[in-house]
Amino acid sequence: AAAPVAAAPLAAAPAAAAPAPAAGGGMMLGLMGSMASGMATGVGMSVANRAVDSMMGPRQTEVVHRNEGAPAAAPVGNCQSQQDQLNQCMQTNPGNASACQFYLDTLKACQQTH
Repeated sequence: AAAPVAAAPLAAAPAAAAPAPAAGGGMMLGLMGSMASGMATGVGMSVANRAVDSMMGPRQTEVVHRNEGAPAAAPVGNCQSQQDQLNQCMQTNPGNASACQFYLDTLKACQQTH
């Protein structure tokens, strides 16, 4: 009789990776880390800009405004008193726009006639 053939030993299963340590501190720690990273990035960019400016000279920018196609502005002062009254009402009644409805209606009527 033939001797039983021994089965080849199975390869050992790879060891499971050690679990990552749980992050402590919660959301506030993450928020503070993000803030620190943002500030470091800002400082780094500022230093880089200064370094470039020191080698190449300060940068100069020129802004050109074009009013092509812009509607003609209404002459200043036509409804200025109504605007001032509305602004004063809004400052004395913060968060209560309904208290100033009369002044808003008066301003709108003025703007429609001028």
